[in-house]
Amino acid sequence: MNITPRTMFLVDGIGALISASIMGFIIAGYEPYFGMPKDAAYFLATIPVFFIVYSLYNYFRFPSNWKPYLRLIAIANLCYCFLSIAVVFYHFQTLTNYGLAYFVVEIVVVLIVVVVELEVLKRGKD
Repeated sequence: MNITPRTMFLVDGIGALISASIMGFIIAGYEPYFGMPKDAAYFLATIPVFFIVYSLYNYFRFPSNWKPYLRLIAIANLCYCFLSIAVVFYHFQTLTNYGLAYFVVEIVVVLIVVVVELEVLKRGKD
């Protein structure tokens, strides 16, 4: 895999945009189909908005000492996964199969992004 650290910030920002959009508009907007209460979906949609700003800011300014910034977003993404898992467990009784499937896919995708971010950090090249 030959992804640059700068590109990783872009990928992270776009992924966060997709996540926030799906959670805020689709999951929250179609609560009967997914089973996640609107307030919980909006809460989960708010967090990636911060990731969008952070990641895209770092993409455009790309600091020469990029490692701590990429490490921070990797840790934040991992924390978001744990938070999502906790919210899924809390609302498990109301989640539909569609809702559960969405969260499983989202968590897996974010974990893949974290693994790639950690690989980019380990490689350590611009």
